[in-house]
Amino acid sequence: MVRGTDGVTGDPAGRIVVTLDLGGVTDRAGLMDRCARTLALPEWFGRNWDALADCLSDPAFWPEGSEDRGLLVVVRGWRAYAEARPDEWQVAEEVFAEATDRGPGLFVTLGPGETALGGSSEQAPDQPG
Repeated sequence: MVRGTDGVTGDPAGRIVVTLDLGGVTDRAGLMDRCARTLALPEWFGRNWDALADCLSDPAFWPEGSEDRGLLVVVRGWRAYAEARPDEWQVAEEVFAEATDRGPGLFVTLGPGETALGGSSEQAPDQPG
């Protein structure tokens, strides 16, 4: 299935890489909207945690070619949201981890060493869950 290509590139391991930039996201509705747009989720996407987990773990909704090659979703700009809404962010991490467990070929990782302002450091990537 052909999907939008904003933020989609390949990596040296051959996986399709999608960068999910959460900069400016302040609540669950914003997270769902950003996921829907960046991941080109279907119009009927319910914008709730279960629907997000279902769409992430179903290769039918991944960018073209990623079902065979694998999909890596790199979440960036997440720290400000995590600090502003820690309970929601905990659920988001659980959804990312669940989708990774359910979706063969899917891996979701948090961007490396970001500060609360979205900057970077030399730290290794954080992992959800």
